Amino acid sequence: MRFLIAFIIFFSINLIAKDVIELYRTSGLQEVEKYLEAELKSRNYWLKRLQNIETDYGFYEDLDYFLLCNKYLKDFKLYKIDNNKFKFMSSTNAIVGKMGDKEKEGDLKTPVGVYDLTQKLSNVDKFYGPLAFVTSYPNTYDKIRGKDGHGIWIHGVPLNNGKRDDNTKGCIALENEYLSNLESEINFKKSLLIIAEDGLQKVSKNELAIILSSLYKWREAWKLSDVDSYLSFYNKNFQRYDKLNFEDFKKYKDRIFKRKQEKIIKFSNINIAPYPNLYNEKLFRITFFEDYQTKSYQFRGNKELYVKVIDNKMSIILEK
Repeated sequence: MRFLIAFIIFFSINLIAKDVIELYRTSGLQEVEKYLEAELKSRNYWLKRLQNIETDYGFYEDLDYFLLCNKYLKDFKLYKIDNNKFKFMSSTNAIVGKMGDKEKEGDLKTPVGVYDLTQKLSNVDKFYGPLAFVTSYPNTYDKIRGKDGHGIWIHGVPLNNGKRDDNTKGCIALENEYLSNLESEINFKKSLLIIAEDGLQKVSKNELAIILSSLYKWREAWKLSDVDSYLSFYNKNFQRYDKLNFEDFKKYKDRIFKRKQEKIIKFSNINIAPYPNLYNEKLFRITFFEDYQTKSYQFRGNKELYVKVIDNKMSIILEK
C-alpha cells in the first residue's frame, strides 16, 4: 500500500498535470486506478512519454544493445541503448549470404528480420573464427510463413588465414578482432539483431504511441472479457504460432470469454522493434513479460506479437 501511494504521488508530480492526489483524497484508490488506466490507453499520453525518447529504431525497456546489419552495403553496426538514446558504438564490414530473404535450407541467403541472440559458442571450428553467436532464425514469423533452415550465426573468419568465399551460406561473418571486441562489449542476452536488405525504415513517435496505447486497450478488453473489442485488434489474416487461423481463434476466445473470469493482467519489459521485410510493409515485433492470473490459471512469461498499424490502430497478425 505504501509503495502504491508513493507511486501515485511521484506519477502525479512528474507526469500528469491533473491533480491525482486530490482524486485519491476525494475518491480513493479505485478512481485513481481508473484514471491511470485511461492514461495508458491514451495516444496523447504516450506521445508525451516519448517526447524526449529517441525512437528511430524502436522502443526498448528491456534491451541494452542492438545490432544492425545492412545486407546490400555489407555493413554491421553496434548501438547501445543508453538513457533512452541510441548511442552508436562501432561499425565494420560484414560478409553475408545472397541477396533476397531466406526461404529454405540451402538457398544460401541471409534472412531479413528481427532476431534474438540465443547462445554464444566459444569452441567452434577454426573456419568460423574465435567464436559465434547463434541467432533465433527461424523465428515465430519465419515459421508461420513456412521458412526453414537453421544455423544462422554471427561468426568470424578462418583463424588459419585460409581464404573463404565472398559470400557466406547465410550467416554474418565479421573480422575476428571486431568479433572478439563485440563479445567483450555486449551482453548477448540483452541484445537484438536486426537484418535489413537495404536500410531500415525509421519508426515515428506517432506509430509507437498508437501501438502502446492500443496494447493497453487490448489488455483492458481482455481483462473485461469483451470479446468483440478484443478481437477488433486482430487482423483478419491473423494466425497464432500454432497456425490457428482467425475464425478458429475467434471461436476459442468466445468460449473462454463466456466464463467471465476475473483477471489480473500485467505487462512489463516492453520492446517494440521495426521488422524489415521485402514487401515494403510497416511491420513491428512486440515482446513483453506477461503476468496473467485467474482463479483457475496462471501464466508468467514472455509474450510475442507481430503487428501492423492500420487506421491508427494496432492490428495483430501473429501471436505467441
